[in-house]
Parts: sequence; C-alpha cells; structure tokens
Amino acid sequence: MHGEYKVPGGKLVVADLEVRDGRLADVRISGDFFLEPPEALEAINSGLNGMPADSGELELAVAVQSALPADAEMFGFSAEAVAVVLRRALA
Repeated sequence: MHGEYKVPGGKLVVADLEVRDGRLADVRISGDFFLEPPEALEAINSGLNGMPADSGELELAVAVQSALPADAEMFGFSAEAVAVVLRRALA
C-alpha cells in the first residue's frame, strides 16, 4: 500500500506499508522532510508496526509522537502528517 501527503506549506510525506492480520506491517515513512536525529525515522516506523489497520488519525499520531526520542526534531512535517498519509495509504 502506498500513500502521499503534501503538508500545506511544508514537505512531502510518503508511506509504504502492508497489512497483515488487520495490523500495520513493514511500515516505511519517507519524503523530503527533515528529521533529527536520523535514527528517529526508524523509531517512527517501528512504533507504527503492529498498530491496528483501522486506527484513526489521532491514534496514529499519538503512536508516532510516542515513538520519537525525546530529542527528536521534525522539520516540514508532523506526527499528524504521518497519520494522514497512513490513512491515505490504507484507503
């Protein structure tokens, strides 16, 4: 599954994923955004794997925010933008 979302005034966020047994699997978030530290992207992907595929945007955004290291900085996108692109990919 694939979804794309251009953040208004921001960057492109892309999601590629599978659904297995009703849960997100092999989640890969990418795009032209900036994220520090770089390993925070893998934390986001790992935090989303296993989420129920019918999760709403709020639940997905909370999962992204919870997965981020305390020192992470997101530039040009947000946890909410990741949730939007995931819902688009799942639609």
